[in-house]
Amino acid sequence: MIRIDFPEISFPIQGLEEVTLPRMARVRQLYARDRIEDISAHLKAEFAREDYASLVRGKRIAVTVGSRGIPHNARIVRAICRQLRDWGAFPFVVPAMGSHGGGTVAGNLEILSGYGITEENIGAPIRAGMDVVRIGELDDGAGTPVYCDRIAAEAEGIVVYNKVKPHTDFKGEHESGLLKMMAIGLAKHKGCSGLHRRGFDTFAENIPRSAKVFLEKMPVVFAVGVVQNAYDEISEIRVYPREQVVTGDRELLRIAKTRFPRFRFDNIDVLIVDRIGKDISGEGADPNVTGRGFMPYFKDDFHTRKLFIRGLSEQSHHNACGLGLADITTRRCLNAVDWQSTWVNLTTNMMIDGAKIPFYQNNDYDALRVALRTCPRIDYPQARVVRIRDTLSLNEFEVSEAMLEELRAMEDVEILSEPYAYSFDSEGFLSDFV
Repeated sequence: MIRIDFPEISFPIQGLEEVTLPRMARVRQLYARDRIEDISAHLKAEFAREDYASLVRGKRIAVTVGSRGIPHNARIVRAICRQLRDWGAFPFVVPAMGSHGGGTVAGNLEILSGYGITEENIGAPIRAGMDVVRIGELDDGAGTPVYCDRIAAEAEGIVVYNKVKPHTDFKGEHESGLLKMMAIGLAKHKGCSGLHRRGFDTFAENIPRSAKVFLEKMPVVFAVGVVQNAYDEISEIRVYPREQVVTGDRELLRIAKTRFPRFRFDNIDVLIVDRIGKDISGEGADPNVTGRGFMPYFKDDFHTRKLFIRGLSEQSHHNACGLGLADITTRRCLNAVDWQSTWVNLTTNMMIDGAKIPFYQNNDYDALRVALRTCPRIDYPQARVVRIRDTLSLNEFEVSEAMLEELRAMEDVEILSEPYAYSFDSEGFLSDFV
């Protein structure tokens, strides 16, 4: 782990004393709330739709688990492993997270443990390694190698488990999901790096190509795909047999795009994000929400003049990938970053811009005032300011008083409080948004 002690900073900013913070109010956006109430029963019914028992009985089966946060993650993994054991198989978990966790076994295991995925909790061994085997190459004109985790490749069957969602860096029929788990997650640091070297602009074609090679060469038995709703709850869990994995991934992505939370409004002056992290989004804060990404096609999704990132999620394990998208942050946030883990991740995916160090201030109070001060032609008390916990949490958040009239006219938005002034602690920090 590499940490940097950023110094306290003080310099004159002309006109900062004129900045008056707008009053804020708590609001709620309403979304469709389809969700699975009994996850274990739902999974059992999904497993009963095909005869998987005859395919796994007596075999060692590797179950993939990635670095993305999934509600009830450990419960789902435990249920998958229990079902495999009931069929007479011998399941074990393989971390499948590309270069995340610093590209190390210890980092992979730390991420799993943070989700409650331990051998004791899931009732199955965890076998982690970074060695890979080459299983083929892409028909992409460059002969890009396709790799698989050596431990998974030596198993007698593989269960691909992942959530399906819009990706943060490209758009296509297959984005972040089951195919990406095979193409990048199980390819570990080496294979992940090779695919990323071709560029994100090739992912829409190369991820399906890589998954095709994987499905031809590796003993995939079935895949378990999860979709979350806008309330960060599980709305879909589907189990697809080997021959339906590609169509299933496409189907779940279409559903995920309809579930994905987005703001009902546009054009704000300052967006405050309390926390970013790899458990939340591949870029820490999802550009599908913020409109801030490394690819140009996200810039039309949402428009904010200044992005203020306050901190990192606990389950990010100090990986600050995406912090470089912020216009401003705090010294405390920068001092929490593990730059080694962040740089490993970003050199792998080629997006080293994500490690740029934003302009920073000593605390939230100063950072917010500077963010407003650097927005041209605004009346500070009437500024359009939004504060969210993270980009998965768009059901309840804060907006400035100037936005309330617009939001009151929307049927799917509720105003939950009267306007109030922000309160900062003795060191100038806001309490975390809950």
